[in-house]
Amino acid sequence: MAWQKYDIGKIHLPMCSDFYPHGAVARSFGILRESPPLAGICERAAFIVDKQGKIVFAEVYPLDQVPDNEELLEVLKKLPS
Repeated sequence: MAWQKYDIGKIHLPMCSDFYPHGAVARSFGILRESPPLAGICERAAFIVDKQGKIVFAEVYPLDQVPDNEELLEVLKKLPS
């Protein structure tokens, strides 16, 4: 919620938080850094899941790279409503 409030604004899409237990979701997606450097943080990644729960897009990015919003929007536009 803080990310929406302070950074991206209110959106009306379900989002996942990995607050507790710390890293459980990132670990299950294979993006939690378990060892140094930066152990305990996750890779920067974007996942899009369809209404049936299938991952239709997954991309891992370098920590200093922001995902391409246009690419993500194109994937979302192709999903059935």
